[in-house]
Amino acid sequence: QVRGLCGTYNWKQQDEFTTPAGDVENGVTAFANAYRASGHCPALSPFPLEPCDAFPGRRELAEASCAVLRGATFQ
Repeated sequence: QVRGLCGTYNWKQQDEFTTPAGDVENGVTAFANAYRASGHCPALSPFPLEPCDAFPGRRELAEASCAVLRGATFQ
């Protein structure tokens, strides 16, 4: 019953990119653009295939942020 930018929480990776319309997108960019709150927000461009390679200085911050989502609070 959960869906959105954080996924579906049903342990099926095939439907993690389910849009508000119920479609399942293949890529991150199309999925994220489906959740734009307003047409005034710019659409995202395709992301680099390896974000950590494109932004090496952000890896530590990203890993710390993801650790919160993987912690006991969200289990």
